[in-house]
Amino acid sequence: MRTALVWAVVSGAAGWLYLNHNGHFDSAAVFATAPAQDSLSGSFVLCGDSHRTNCVVDGDTFWFEGEKIRIADIDTPELSPPRCEAERLKGEAAKSRLLSLLNAGNFSLAAGFRDEDKYGRKLRTVSRAGNSLGDVLIEEGLARLWDGARQGWCQGQ
Repeated sequence: MRTALVWAVVSGAAGWLYLNHNGHFDSAAVFATAPAQDSLSGSFVLCGDSHRTNCVVDGDTFWFEGEKIRIADIDTPELSPPRCEAERLKGEAAKSRLLSLLNAGNFSLAAGFRDEDKYGRKLRTVSRAGNSLGDVLIEEGLARLWDGARQGWCQGQ
């Protein structure tokens, strides 16, 4: 057994690596997500026709510093167009809540297995203090876990 394992952060790797007692990378080096630092922030507004900087499109999509972000771990009701009045109301509530969550303080964005979706949106998990903002929306009934399939938000769908 090795006498010491040293954790080291490798610049640009965005993860942790095992180093052996000689300071060399272990042949069984394991990557894991490094602890997130909530270093991102912005003053968010609702997106308008031409405004595409730090604004919220809907409950799971927003623009940040010129990039369109899709929250990777949730699905919220559609607003363009909603299929029923109940979906529109819940979609507007999700949009408003995401706006307030993003404006509540610093946050982190983490990429998953896929960098972008088919629409060119960056797929990111959004968190604050290690807690997913998507989970907050789910707990409040304004979103559900994204399972890869579109499901209706209207009664009987």
